[in-house]
Amino acid sequence: MKQKVFRTLADLRFSIFILLLISCCSILGTIIEQDQSIETYKLNYPLSSPIFGFLSWDVILKLGLDHVYKTWWFLGLIFLFGCSLTLCSFLQQLPSLKIARRCQFFRTTSPFYRLKISTILNRFSWNKILARIKDEDYSIFHQKNMIYCYKGLIGRIGPIIVHFSMILILLGTIVGSLFGFKAQEIVPKTENFHIQNILATGPLTVISQSSARINDFWITYTPTKTIAQFYSDISILNSQGNEISRKTISVNYPLIQNGVYYYQTDWNLIALRIENLKHQIRQYPLLNIFGNSSKVWLTWISSPKIPENGVVLIIDNLEGYCSLYDTKGNFLGNLELNETNNFNQPLTFIEIISSTGLQIKTDPGIPMIYSGFFFLMLSTLLSYITYSQIWLIQRNQKLFIGGTTNRAIFDFELEFFKVIK
Repeated sequence: MKQKVFRTLADLRFSIFILLLISCCSILGTIIEQDQSIETYKLNYPLSSPIFGFLSWDVILKLGLDHVYKTWWFLGLIFLFGCSLTLCSFLQQLPSLKIARRCQFFRTTSPFYRLKISTILNRFSWNKILARIKDEDYSIFHQKNMIYCYKGLIGRIGPIIVHFSMILILLGTIVGSLFGFKAQEIVPKTENFHIQNILATGPLTVISQSSARINDFWITYTPTKTIAQFYSDISILNSQGNEISRKTISVNYPLIQNGVYYYQTDWNLIALRIENLKHQIRQYPLLNIFGNSSKVWLTWISSPKIPENGVVLIIDNLEGYCSLYDTKGNFLGNLELNETNNFNQPLTFIEIISSTGLQIKTDPGIPMIYSGFFFLMLSTLLSYITYSQIWLIQRNQKLFIGGTTNRAIFDFELEFFKVIK
């Protein structure tokens, strides 16, 4: 009974079936938005008009389609596929490799007639033929009047490495789903923060309790005034508030601390600090009325004498200036840092208060996934190595010679004709 179950799990058709199921579930996870709020699913998948006649928000939540890759049944399918690959490796691939290493002599002449490439030589020289086979880097085994040769055995290891690499990738996926997390933090410059805004987390995840500080944030621009890169200077602090690590991060260049990655992802402007006539420095909050799709902020500074005759300040960059408009929308000019404007009232532009957007995540399965893809590429290179076999048997002053290969048949034919020439 055990052998029957193991053979079924190791069957190629069963593996393909499980792989198709995983692919279909992954497609569902791609089509349906993952890890969104219940309101989002109620809005996009209403009960009144379910997609395909059955896919409504309550079905999505019941089946866990809002977090497909973390559900027990998806992880179960991955585990089952991994078991299938493991059993296939031990019950089929490794035994076939052992068989390929054995000396497989032809003891009769009948197998030669079943080979696609074979011939019978009436005039021949054993020494010359064996020397030519040896020159082609074949391993030669001789027993009485029979000879067996092979080369490229390492190419037979390719399928085993493919299975091993896929198992590594699957294990990395499971480990990442169980122990990984992802968070998003918007932190003002010079402020300390802890990891609090968790977007996704695994059931066995332990969130890092370390704190960090944003020392500085700035943006570099191209000559055409488009953004070239974002930068954040981050310090990682211990429980006493002392700095233990520091790095300036940018997009695609994160800070890594104890397996936790701090990525630069976004930015925001919070307020402007303006000095008035009385040399009072006041902070005016900025408002983005156009939403996250547009990085344009504005604020209002009223006139001390006539509040209705204030000015609107608009800013869309960190280059150190903002634009002034009156209540009728007329452009009054640009106000640069440490510059004073005398429209209605003297205003001195002191500082832009900005914040940086960080994505903080950890995925302990990443090293396993990368290793799996490395071995997968290695197996692809090994698969180009041709596994070829040649048999010889002498009967009644005739030499029966034939061979076979698993790929590059034309090259093997040329090699074969060179041997018997």
